Amino acid sequence: MSESRSTEEPAGAVLQQTPPPARDADGGAGPHRRFWSARRVPAGLLALLTLLIAGAFLYDIAAVRTGRPAMSWRRELARQLAGRPLDDIWVLVGAGAAAALGLWLILLALTPGLRSLLPMRRTRPGVRAGLHRDAAATVLRDRAMEVAGVQSVRVRMRRARADVRAVSHFRGLDDVRADLDTVLDDAVRGLGLARPPALSVHVRRPGRKG
Repeated sequence: MSESRSTEEPAGAVLQQTPPPARDADGGAGPHRRFWSARRVPAGLLALLTLLIAGAFLYDIAAVRTGRPAMSWRRELARQLAGRPLDDIWVLVGAGAAAALGLWLILLALTPGLRSLLPMRRTRPGVRAGLHRDAAATVLRDRAMEVAGVQSVRVRMRRARADVRAVSHFRGLDDVRADLDTVLDDAVRGLGLARPPALSVHVRRPGRKG
Protein backbone atom coordinates (compact mmCIF):
# COMPACT_ATOMS: atom_id res chain seq x y z
CA MET A 1 0.00 0.00 0.00
CA SER A 2 1.42 3.37 -0.89
CA GLU A 3 0.46 6.97 -0.35
CA SER A 4 1.12 9.85 -2.68
CA ARG A 5 0.17 13.51 -2.94
CA SER A 6 -1.46 14.72 -6.13
CA THR A 7 -0.63 18.16 -7.49
CA GLU A 8 -4.26 18.52 -8.53
CA GLU A 9 -5.55 18.17 -4.97
CA PRO A 10 -5.71 21.07 -2.46
CA ALA A 11 -3.18 21.28 0.34
CA GLY A 12 -4.06 18.82 3.06
CA ALA A 13 -5.56 16.18 0.74
CA VAL A 14 -4.12 12.66 0.81
CA LEU A 15 -4.69 9.96 -1.78
CA GLN A 16 -4.22 6.29 -0.95
CA GLN A 17 -4.21 3.48 -3.48
CA THR A 18 -6.27 0.49 -2.33
CA PRO A 19 -7.66 -2.65 -3.98
CA PRO A 20 -11.03 -2.06 -5.69
CA PRO A 21 -13.66 -1.91 -2.92
CA ALA A 22 -16.60 -4.27 -2.82
CA ARG A 23 -19.63 -2.48 -4.19
CA ASP A 24 -22.93 -2.26 -2.40
CA ALA A 25 -26.19 -3.47 -3.87
CA ASP A 26 -27.00 0.08 -5.02
CA GLY A 27 -23.70 0.39 -6.91
CA GLY A 28 -21.86 2.43 -4.29
CA ALA A 29 -18.21 2.02 -3.50
CA GLY A 30 -18.74 0.49 -0.06
CA PRO A 31 -18.47 2.04 3.40
CA HIS A 32 -16.19 5.03 3.96
CA ARG A 33 -13.89 3.76 6.70
CA ARG A 34 -11.30 5.84 8.49
CA PHE A 35 -7.65 5.63 7.57
CA TRP A 36 -5.59 3.29 9.74
CA SER A 37 -2.33 4.46 11.21
CA ALA A 38 0.79 2.40 10.64
CA ARG A 39 1.74 2.98 14.33
CA ARG A 40 5.40 3.14 13.37
CA VAL A 41 6.61 4.88 16.53
CA PRO A 42 4.96 2.51 19.09
CA ALA A 43 5.92 -0.51 16.98
CA GLY A 44 9.50 0.71 16.65
CA LEU A 45 9.83 1.42 20.38
CA LEU A 46 8.37 -1.96 21.31
CA ALA A 47 10.65 -3.76 18.85
CA LEU A 48 13.70 -1.87 20.17
CA LEU A 49 12.82 -2.63 23.79
CA THR A 50 12.24 -6.31 23.00
CA LEU A 51 15.55 -6.47 21.12
CA LEU A 52 17.49 -4.92 24.01
CA ILE A 53 15.96 -7.19 26.66
CA ALA A 54 16.26 -10.34 24.56
CA GLY A 55 19.82 -9.43 23.57
CA ALA A 56 20.85 -8.92 27.19
CA PHE A 57 19.41 -12.27 28.28
CA LEU A 58 20.87 -14.07 25.26
CA TYR A 59 24.33 -12.62 25.90
CA ASP A 60 24.23 -13.59 29.58
CA ILE A 61 23.01 -17.12 28.82
CA ALA A 62 25.74 -17.57 26.20
CA ALA A 63 28.34 -16.32 28.69
CA VAL A 64 27.15 -18.86 31.31
CA ARG A 65 27.34 -21.64 28.71
CA THR A 66 31.00 -20.79 28.14
CA GLY A 67 31.79 -21.14 31.84
CA ARG A 68 31.52 -17.53 32.97
CA PRO A 69 29.38 -16.56 35.97
CA ALA A 70 25.97 -15.05 35.34
CA MET A 71 25.75 -11.29 35.48
CA SER A 72 24.87 -9.80 38.84
CA TRP A 73 21.64 -8.19 37.55
CA ARG A 74 20.26 -11.55 36.41
CA ARG A 75 21.18 -13.25 39.68
CA GLU A 76 19.55 -10.42 41.62
CA LEU A 77 16.44 -10.56 39.41
CA ALA A 78 16.11 -14.31 39.92
CA ARG A 79 16.56 -13.90 43.67
CA GLN A 80 13.94 -11.15 43.86
CA LEU A 81 11.42 -13.14 41.81
CA ALA A 82 11.96 -16.23 43.94
CA GLY A 83 11.81 -14.46 47.29
CA ARG A 84 9.07 -11.82 46.96
CA PRO A 85 5.44 -12.85 47.68
CA LEU A 86 2.71 -12.13 45.13
CA ASP A 87 1.14 -9.46 47.33
CA ASP A 88 4.37 -7.47 47.57
CA ILE A 89 3.88 -3.83 46.59
CA TRP A 90 6.62 -3.88 43.93
CA VAL A 91 5.25 -7.07 42.39
CA LEU A 92 1.80 -5.48 42.20
CA VAL A 93 3.24 -2.27 40.73
CA GLY A 94 5.18 -4.22 38.10
CA ALA A 95 2.17 -6.33 37.21
CA GLY A 96 -0.02 -3.21 36.94
CA ALA A 97 2.50 -1.48 34.68
CA ALA A 98 2.78 -4.54 32.44
CA ALA A 99 -1.02 -4.83 32.25
CA ALA A 100 -1.39 -1.13 31.41
CA LEU A 101 1.25 -1.43 28.68
CA GLY A 102 -0.49 -4.48 27.26
CA LEU A 103 -3.89 -2.76 27.24
CA TRP A 104 -2.35 0.28 25.54
CA LEU A 105 -0.83 -1.89 22.80
CA ILE A 106 -4.14 -3.73 22.31
CA LEU A 107 -5.93 -0.39 22.05
CA LEU A 108 -3.45 0.80 19.42
CA ALA A 109 -3.92 -2.42 17.46
CA LEU A 110 -7.73 -2.24 17.47
CA THR A 111 -8.24 1.47 16.75
CA PRO A 112 -7.60 3.18 13.41
CA GLY A 113 -5.90 6.34 14.64
CA LEU A 114 -5.22 9.22 12.21
CA ARG A 115 -8.02 11.23 13.74
CA SER A 116 -6.81 14.35 11.93
CA LEU A 117 -7.52 12.77 8.53
CA LEU A 118 -11.17 12.96 7.41
CA PRO A 119 -12.28 10.38 4.80
CA MET A 120 -13.65 11.80 1.55
CA ARG A 121 -16.24 10.36 -0.81
CA ARG A 122 -14.92 7.81 -3.26
CA THR A 123 -15.21 8.89 -6.87
CA ARG A 124 -12.80 6.37 -8.42
CA PRO A 125 -12.47 2.64 -7.65
CA GLY A 126 -9.26 1.75 -5.84
CA VAL A 127 -8.49 5.29 -4.64
CA ARG A 128 -9.26 6.61 -1.17
CA ALA A 129 -8.94 10.30 -0.44
CA GLY A 130 -8.64 12.08 2.87
CA LEU A 131 -8.59 15.70 3.95
CA HIS A 132 -6.70 16.97 6.98
CA ARG A 133 -8.77 18.77 9.57
CA ASP A 134 -6.60 21.87 9.43
CA ALA A 135 -7.08 22.11 5.66
CA ALA A 136 -10.85 21.73 6.00
CA ALA A 137 -10.94 24.37 8.74
CA THR A 138 -8.92 26.73 6.53
CA VAL A 139 -11.40 26.32 3.68
CA LEU A 140 -14.36 27.06 5.95
CA ARG A 141 -12.59 30.05 7.50
CA ASP A 142 -11.75 31.54 4.10
CA ARG A 143 -15.31 31.11 2.89
CA ALA A 144 -16.71 32.65 6.07
CA MET A 145 -14.46 35.69 5.67
CA GLU A 146 -16.18 36.39 2.34
CA VAL A 147 -19.46 37.18 4.13
CA ALA A 148 -20.15 40.88 4.47
CA GLY A 149 -19.86 42.11 8.04
CA VAL A 150 -17.47 39.37 9.23
CA GLN A 151 -14.34 40.78 10.85
CA SER A 152 -12.66 37.56 12.01
CA VAL A 153 -13.43 33.86 12.14
CA ARG A 154 -12.16 30.98 14.21
CA VAL A 155 -12.97 27.42 13.06
CA ARG A 156 -12.47 24.26 15.09
CA MET A 157 -12.90 21.15 12.96
CA ARG A 158 -13.90 17.89 14.58
CA ARG A 159 -14.88 14.53 13.13
CA ALA A 160 -18.63 15.11 13.40
CA ARG A 161 -18.95 18.87 13.90
CA ALA A 162 -17.39 22.13 12.78
CA ASP A 163 -17.50 24.92 15.38
CA VAL A 164 -17.42 28.33 13.72
CA ARG A 165 -17.09 31.47 15.85
CA ALA A 166 -17.25 34.73 13.95
CA VAL A 167 -16.92 38.36 14.97
CA SER A 168 -19.12 40.85 13.09
CA HIS A 169 -18.43 44.58 13.27
CA PHE A 170 -21.45 45.72 11.25
CA ARG A 171 -24.78 44.42 9.94
CA GLY A 172 -27.29 42.61 12.12
CA LEU A 173 -26.05 39.47 13.83
CA ASP A 174 -29.03 37.45 12.60
CA ASP A 175 -28.36 38.50 9.01
CA VAL A 176 -24.68 37.64 9.29
CA ARG A 177 -25.48 34.28 10.88
CA ALA A 178 -27.98 33.45 8.12
CA ASP A 179 -25.42 34.27 5.43
CA LEU A 180 -22.79 32.22 7.23
CA ASP A 181 -25.13 29.23 7.43
CA THR A 182 -25.75 29.41 3.68
CA VAL A 183 -22.12 29.92 2.69
CA LEU A 184 -20.74 27.31 5.08
CA ASP A 185 -23.34 24.70 4.12
CA ASP A 186 -22.18 25.07 0.53
CA ALA A 187 -18.52 24.97 1.63
CA VAL A 188 -19.02 21.77 3.62
CA ARG A 189 -20.64 20.09 0.62
CA GLY A 190 -17.74 21.27 -1.51
CA LEU A 191 -15.22 19.54 0.76
CA GLY A 192 -16.45 16.19 -0.53
CA LEU A 193 -16.26 14.49 2.87
CA ALA A 194 -17.81 11.06 3.28
CA ARG A 195 -19.48 12.19 6.50
CA PRO A 196 -20.08 15.95 6.29
CA PRO A 197 -19.79 17.52 9.75
CA ALA A 198 -22.66 19.36 11.37
CA LEU A 199 -22.22 23.11 11.59
CA SER A 200 -22.30 25.10 14.82
CA VAL A 201 -22.16 28.82 14.01
CA HIS A 202 -21.83 31.57 16.63
CA VAL A 203 -21.66 35.29 15.83
CA ARG A 204 -20.84 38.08 18.27
CA ARG A 205 -19.80 41.71 18.35
CA PRO A 206 -16.13 42.71 18.92
CA GLY A 207 -15.16 42.85 22.55
CA ARG A 208 -17.82 40.40 23.74
CA LYS A 209 -17.19 36.86 24.88
CA GLY A 210 -19.26 33.99 23.53
